[in-house]
Amino acid sequence: MTDADVLIIGGGSIGLNCAYSLLKSGRKVTILDQKNIAAGSSAGNAGHIVPSHIVPLAAPGMIGTALKWMLNPSTSPFSMKASLDPAYLAWLLQFAMACSSANVQRAIPPLKALGLLSAKNFRELVLAEGFDCHYHETGLLFLYQTEEAYAGGKHEAGILHENGLPAEILDAAEVHRREPAALPGVIGGVHFTGDAALHPGRFLEQLARRVRAMGAIVHENTVVSGLQSENGRITRVRTNNGDFSPALVVLAAGAWSPTVVKGLGINIPIQPARGYSLTMRATKKMPRQALLLGERRVAVTPLGNVLRFTGRLELSPLDTRVNEKHIKGIEQAVREYIDLDASLDIQETWAGLRPTTPDGMPIIGYSPRHNNLLIASGHAMLGLSLGPGTGQVVAELAAGSPTAFDLQPFSAERFR
Repeated sequence: MTDADVLIIGGGSIGLNCAYSLLKSGRKVTILDQKNIAAGSSAGNAGHIVPSHIVPLAAPGMIGTALKWMLNPSTSPFSMKASLDPAYLAWLLQFAMACSSANVQRAIPPLKALGLLSAKNFRELVLAEGFDCHYHETGLLFLYQTEEAYAGGKHEAGILHENGLPAEILDAAEVHRREPAALPGVIGGVHFTGDAALHPGRFLEQLARRVRAMGAIVHENTVVSGLQSENGRITRVRTNNGDFSPALVVLAAGAWSPTVVKGLGINIPIQPARGYSLTMRATKKMPRQALLLGERRVAVTPLGNVLRFTGRLELSPLDTRVNEKHIKGIEQAVREYIDLDASLDIQETWAGLRPTTPDGMPIIGYSPRHNNLLIASGHAMLGLSLGPGTGQVVAELAAGSPTAFDLQPFSAERFR
């Protein structure tokens, strides 16, 4: 059995950011990943850094919106599996109960604090390490084709203003001035000017190289088969490549987190939600900034010499296979909003799983039953965006130091 100081389970955005902050604080870090680090569910995502996203997925009206979307499965941005699994049914019930104004009001302060901390840390990290990852602070521009969706965007801008965050409401003329690639059918937009974007794959690859250079020991293709505990402590982590005896475990396994801790008596209600992306060579009329297509919920991100579209939210099994029908649906949705070449030179298609909690907030903090197990999971679509902030507060918790802000709203205790 191999001794370890801090053992991080998961080498994606959250795991690597935790490793970076822990190494900077002086801890020795070992990372385990079931496949390859820096290549998980954040590598192919939209690359948006969005402190503007302070309203959780579980919000008033979401159930009705989801049901309406499902009436048209060919173009819907949402779908859900049919299953009688008790954990899945319990999650759905919790989600339905959480779609309330009270949940939104509880979520906004901690999501805002974590989002702003992460945005600041992104800026500092990219500059300090000299990462070449197409980082740009041009904001996130929502485009709308219908008055109903445009009104919803204005309402969300109002929520941001109430909470001291920037958002500009744009009429059609101003949208087309700022984004010449937008088609005439776009009637208005909202520009979240405090947001940023980068190439997530490049960022994570360079972060992985950096944590290795800082001394992290990395075990790829290493599947955790179980955790053993005694007297409120994790004493053994069993894997296909041998066992580990850690002083501290950080669970950053994303959608696989409930599987990793199975049998420990911890309630981690996370369901996998699959998303898709397609990445192509730069088009003739590249968008000027990161976009989000309001009615279709599709993200568009210019990343240097490539362009990426990202969309769909499917409550699904632990399955990352690409459904080509949905890839085509995402492309078609983008063609409704922006001027694209007749034929796209697609370089990559991708599917990844977002770890989604029923109340729309991540789980960050110590296990209610184990004093050396830190949970950092459940970030849903924001795993990339919230990574650097999560890494910082996990390192602060590990050191027994005051955290940057109150983490109680993110505690796993809320699901006991």
